[in-house]
Amino acid sequence: MSNISRDDVANLAKLARIDMSDSELDHLSNELAVILDAVARVQEVAGADVPPTSHPLPLKNVFRADEVRPSLTPEEALSGAPAQEEQRFKVPQILGEE
Repeated sequence: MSNISRDDVANLAKLARIDMSDSELDHLSNELAVILDAVARVQEVAGADVPPTSHPLPLKNVFRADEVRPSLTPEEALSGAPAQEEQRFKVPQILGEE
């Protein structure tokens, strides 16, 4: 089992600025030990002949190719707008800036 102490967890919580109770520190130190042991087991299995990967299956691009299609003219897009100015929607000013 990995050696991660309650003080190590308290230090990590302090660095991450997370307030933890004593019972949470005790519980998390046990949980982190289990996680570190699992990672150690995986590292034992992965030998030098196994390349590191980020995904178990190869990724492929699932996006379609860009196609130019006709769209609305500025006049058509703004036809239902309550107010417009210079081919843009005109909205009330909210930040007090020009």
